[in-house]
Amino acid sequence: MSLPSSNTAELPIAILENLSEAIIAVDCSSRVLLFNPAAEALTGLSRRQAVGSPLQQIFAASPGILHLVTAVLTSGRSVTDRDSLLLERPPTPPVPASACATPLYDRNGRIEGVILSLRNAAYQRQLEQEIQRADRLAMLGTLAAGLAHEIRNPLGGIKGAAQLLSLELADRPQLLDYTAIMIKESNRVNQIIEELMRLTQPRPSRTAAVDINRLLAELVLLQKQSEAAAHLQFELQLDPSLPAIAGDPALLPRLFLNLIKNAIEACTGGGHIRIRSCIDPDQHLVRPGESPCPFVLVQIQDSGCGIPPENLANIFTPFYTTKAQGTGLGLALCQKIVYDHDGLLQFDSVPDHGTCCSVYLPFRPLPAA
Repeated sequence: MSLPSSNTAELPIAILENLSEAIIAVDCSSRVLLFNPAAEALTGLSRRQAVGSPLQQIFAASPGILHLVTAVLTSGRSVTDRDSLLLERPPTPPVPASACATPLYDRNGRIEGVILSLRNAAYQRQLEQEIQRADRLAMLGTLAAGLAHEIRNPLGGIKGAAQLLSLELADRPQLLDYTAIMIKESNRVNQIIEELMRLTQPRPSRTAAVDINRLLAELVLLQKQSEAAAHLQFELQLDPSLPAIAGDPALLPRLFLNLIKNAIEACTGGGHIRIRSCIDPDQHLVRPGESPCPFVLVQIQDSGCGIPPENLANIFTPFYTTKAQGTGLGLALCQKIVYDHDGLLQFDSVPDHGTCCSVYLPFRPLPAA
């Protein structure tokens, strides 16, 4: 399809059709006059369903949007809300939205309707949260570098002394348990330091073709053999048309292995784990000077104990854990791996019903050989 010439009447329509922002025009009685494709995607309604319908019918569950339109019709001024709107789209989950309502004037200066523009703000909010986490990690990195030096030196001395002491106590086995504990705990502290350094230190980027479906299938096959997964059912819903993506072949297995292990640990009394892969139709990564890049979506959903809301807000905080043997660095490392891939990591959970982990990775062209 060729772009209409700038002096034709089709150009404004072509622009509206290709905007990524939802544009809805209504008359003074709030009946829909225009409904572009982005509005169809955002609301889940077709143009045929929307045009001619009252706006109150389309956004019956979203009174904030209706209030914006009413305010514009009453005041004759533009009204914007970029923070507090929630767009309800039964049966799909609600999404945060930013909206701007502008009066539509005729040639005589009389208001004849309202132009409503809507944008899905979920990605923007997640991106803001990722930036805040990155700032926290940067501060943590400065602290970690100093701690690693100050702790590792005496820690090595303690471990060495415990090993020498165990040799001297070879004939007193009742005391060897104490030296074994000292060595074991020294190794555990050293492991925590190494995980913290991996979390905070930059790592050289390695990009290659990664077959996500094959990776997930291999990890599930491996984890099925573990004792913890003996009573679990695994369901793989992998899109067979999904091609390989550009990613780090060392970090992505670590990412998905950690997430699958978390799902297994959440299902302590048995249960079901569903793993799905697909191209996400709703989200795109947009960078200046680049074409919009779709996301590959991997969801790992378990039927386990779920995460209470007060814990869900802290799961990416380093050293925050509810596990007896956890370090609190696992999900922070996962978040960093996803962030380094320009992706998003999201958790949705209902206590006593389970958790769904969503990983969004950009579907970028593979590097040239």
